[in-house]
Amino acid sequence: MIFSSITFLFFFLPALLLLYPFAGKWQNALLLVASLFFYTWGEGVYLGILLVSIAINYLAGRAIGNCRARGQDGKSLAAQITLTLAIIADFVLLGFYKYADFLTDNLNWLLSHLALPSVSLTPAHPPLGISFFTFQAVAYLVDIYRGQVTASKRLTDFTLFISFFPRLAAGPIVRYLNMAAALKNRTVTAEGYAAGIERFVFGLAKKVLLANPLGQTADQIYALPLADLSSPLAWLAAVCYMLQIYFDFSGYTDMAIGLGRMFGFHLPENFNYPYISRGIQEFWRRWHITLSSWFRDYLYIPLGGNRHGSIRTYVNLLTVFILCGLWHGANWTFVFWGLYHGFFIICEHLAKPLTNRHPVPPWLAYPATVFIIMIGWVFFRCDTLPQAISHIAAMFGQTEASGGIVPFINRKFVCELAVATALSMPLWPWLRQRWVSYVGDSTPKALFAASCRVLGLAALLYAVITNLAAGSYNPFIYFRF
Repeated sequence: MIFSSITFLFFFLPALLLLYPFAGKWQNALLLVASLFFYTWGEGVYLGILLVSIAINYLAGRAIGNCRARGQDGKSLAAQITLTLAIIADFVLLGFYKYADFLTDNLNWLLSHLALPSVSLTPAHPPLGISFFTFQAVAYLVDIYRGQVTASKRLTDFTLFISFFPRLAAGPIVRYLNMAAALKNRTVTAEGYAAGIERFVFGLAKKVLLANPLGQTADQIYALPLADLSSPLAWLAAVCYMLQIYFDFSGYTDMAIGLGRMFGFHLPENFNYPYISRGIQEFWRRWHITLSSWFRDYLYIPLGGNRHGSIRTYVNLLTVFILCGLWHGANWTFVFWGLYHGFFIICEHLAKPLTNRHPVPPWLAYPATVFIIMIGWVFFRCDTLPQAISHIAAMFGQTEASGGIVPFINRKFVCELAVATALSMPLWPWLRQRWVSYVGDSTPKALFAASCRVLGLAALLYAVITNLAAGSYNPFIYFRF
C-alpha cells in the first residue's frame, strides 16, 4: 500500500482519521494496529522481520538503560557488549536481506576466476523500509548509550516509534528524542490538522502530477537500446530523472510529515531545495537531511571527523559516502555514486582556501553543482556501470544515433517540465510570503485568501484523483531502498 493509491486514499486513511478522535487513551494502540496492518498489507509474512528487529532493539535498549539506572555511566562493559551485539544483529538482518545476493554474485565472480565452484543462495526479498527502520533503531541504541535519551519502558510505544506508518517505508529517519514526548502526550489542534492536510495534498500532487509523468518519460528513454540513444534523448532522460527523484522522494516526505501532523507528531524536514546548492557539501545539507545527519552523527564523527588531519578526514569522508551509496542499493553503480559525491566533497575541501579568497560567483556555482549532480544521477539510475558510462557518452555526442526528442515532447509534458523546474527552486515560499504581505491584517483579504487556499487544494486533489483513477504510472523510487 502506497500513499498515492486508491486503497490508501479512500479506505485506509479515511477510516483511520474517523476512528482516531474517538480512540481517547487508546490512540497509540490504534496507530500501532494501523501501522502493522499497513506494513502487512504490502509485505505479508515479512512483518516478522520488522517485529524481530523491534524485539532485539527494545530489549537491548532496556539493558543499556538499566546500566545507567544502576548508577553506571552507561559505558560499562555490559552496556558496550549489549550495544555491539544489538548493532551486529541489526546489520546482519539488513545485510542478509539487502546485500546477500550482491555479495554472492561478486563472490561467484571471484571464484570463477580462481577456477573454483560457485556458491548458490536463494534470492532474498528486502523487507519494505528495512534500511530506514534499521538506521532508526541503531540511532536509538547509540543515543541511550550516550545518555541522550532514556530507554522506552513500554514495548507498545517503542513498536509504534519504529513502525509508525507515515515514515516507515521511506523515512524521514526520526530520532527517538524527537518522538518520545509525543508518544506519551500530544494534542491535535485544528491549525495543525489543517496544515497536515495541506502538506499531504501538496506532497501527493508533487508525486502524482510531476514525478510520475517525468519518471515515465525517463523510463521510456532509459529503456531504449544504446544504439538508438541520441544526445538530445540522453540529456532529456537525465533531466527528467533528476526532477523525478526529487519530487518523488520529497513528495513522499511531505505526505509523511503531513500525516504526522494530522496525528499530532512533528516529523523532521528532509529536503530544503537541494538543486539551488552552490556545492556538493551544501547539496548534502539540503538533500535527505535526516540521512546526512545520521551518517554525520553515528559514523563520520565517531570515525574521527576532521579532528585528525587532512588525510584522515578524506578517508573518513570517502568511507561515509561509499557506505551512503551502499545504503541506497546493493549494486556497484551505487558504490560509484557514493564515491563520486565523496570525490567532489574532498575537492571542495581542498579548494576551500582558494575559494575563501576568490569566491565562486553564483552564476557559475549553481549550474556547475546541478551539472555534477545530474551526472551522478545517471549512475544512480542505471543498472550497470557500463550502461551509465554509455549513457553519459551519449549525452556528450559519442553516439551515432539520430533519434530526436520530438516524440516525447507535447504541450502537457512541456508544462510539467516547466512547473517542476520552477518548483525545484524556492518559488513557492516566495509567493507565499508575498501573499501574506498582501493579505496583512485585512479580514476580507484573509477570507478571500482562505477560500483560494481551499479551492486550490481541492483542485490539486481532483487532478490527483483523476490521474490515479486513469491507472497512470505510479511507482515509488525510494521504496526499493
